[in-house]
Amino acid sequence: MTTTTLDRPGTGPDSSEREHRLRWLVLAVIALAQLMVVLDATIVNIALPAAQRALEFSDADRQWVVTAYALAFGSLLLLGGRLSDLFGRRNTFVIGLVGFAAMSAIGGAAVNFTMLVAARAGQGVFAALLAPAALSLLATTFTEPDERAKAFGIFGAVAGAGGAIGLLLGGALTEWTSWRWTFFVNLIFAAVALVGAMTLMAAHRAEHRPRLDIPGTVTVSAALFGIVYGFSHAESHGWSNPATIAWLVSGAVLLAVFVVIETRVAHPLLPLRIVLDRTRGGSYLAMFLTGSGMFAVFLFLTFYLQTILMYSPIVTGLAFLPMVAGMVISATTSTGVLLPRFGPRPLITGGLVLGAAGLAVLARLEIDSSYGTHILPGLVLLGLGMGMVFAPGMQGAITGVDADDAGVASATVNTMQQVGGSIGTALLSTVAATAAANYVADHAAGPQTQALAAVASYTTTFWWAAAIFVGGAIVSVFLLPAGKLPESEGEVLVAAH
Repeated sequence: MTTTTLDRPGTGPDSSEREHRLRWLVLAVIALAQLMVVLDATIVNIALPAAQRALEFSDADRQWVVTAYALAFGSLLLLGGRLSDLFGRRNTFVIGLVGFAAMSAIGGAAVNFTMLVAARAGQGVFAALLAPAALSLLATTFTEPDERAKAFGIFGAVAGAGGAIGLLLGGALTEWTSWRWTFFVNLIFAAVALVGAMTLMAAHRAEHRPRLDIPGTVTVSAALFGIVYGFSHAESHGWSNPATIAWLVSGAVLLAVFVVIETRVAHPLLPLRIVLDRTRGGSYLAMFLTGSGMFAVFLFLTFYLQTILMYSPIVTGLAFLPMVAGMVISATTSTGVLLPRFGPRPLITGGLVLGAAGLAVLARLEIDSSYGTHILPGLVLLGLGMGMVFAPGMQGAITGVDADDAGVASATVNTMQQVGGSIGTALLSTVAATAAANYVADHAAGPQTQALAAVASYTTTFWWAAAIFVGGAIVSVFLLPAGKLPESEGEVLVAAH
């Protein structure tokens, strides 16, 4: 195993011991940075109509404000994770924070559509540095199994609930201030996290840094770009569009080429041993499928609440809070109490089944459904289920990796969640559009036909998302190994200190 040393002379073991004493404050810094990255995927969504009116761009252009972030973030995550391993987790974390804040400032000050989209792409680039560094810092800061379980429970709750918190915060900022503050608020998050990182975290670097896998980096970045862009293109142009097919096929071919490259290079970007382990591989797949379904809930339930029930943006955000509460309770309980006793398989499988049940409840919504009777139970079930997946999934995803692979293993988790979200959003958006069109074709025109068609499209996507979760649960039963995580997993990364 490659040993690690400190970046600066004079920091020495005392600095690492101090970091360990302040580890719960370090967790707060890491969680804040992760929250900033995750909520940015949804906080801008609610502000988009106001931004569109202010900058005067078209409905066709609007999707690029979301897609630019997803493309940069999803395609560069593995590179960001390896850079974290090569040049130091804290250094990469700090660069990601500063860069993300700078791009947020540019986005908030945007005077035209091009400037706004460029800022969103820049946010994605620095988020790809920040997210894997945050998770690998968590893994190397908490090495005692009991404390590590609690830390991952908190981190998993933040990662899972960030999207809903983004809806609430986006609604409040848009309604009470300006759409620009959905960007400017990141300056506050980043400033607090930066002060915490510089004062609480010891700087580490590998003593013998391997060379960066340039062929693998270029290939996988292009592959992920092609896949994410292809699904985004399908959302607006359809699955049979030649460009959609070309991007998706190119992405799949490049992904296969990447796998071949990784088996032959001396210092692979993503060593295949990381994903071929059953615990880690199963956890990655669970995160992928969970991301696919969760993004659909945020998107289509938001549409239902605002366009059918006529909720304001801030009330819409508040409506998601029970799901956030369920997720926090479930995530912390799962990793702190259940995971050490039963291992990840029953938790992740049970969480996906519980999430599917919540989606099935939401799939029965009608045009006049009430929040307390029809929406709240589904959100609570979904929150409890997703907490059982996110936190154990993240911990299982870095189980047994060497300290020098912590960054890329962490990046793979984020990649699976981000790419899963992009694919799920595109797939279920197409399903929704088809369901709405079919409803209109099968029913006579009337004053409520369009509204009923919209509800039919939302409930259809919830059934599809439930099916994805059930499929994930079945796969998890067979793929994840039975039993507890290795007792020694907390020792694997202790060399990082």
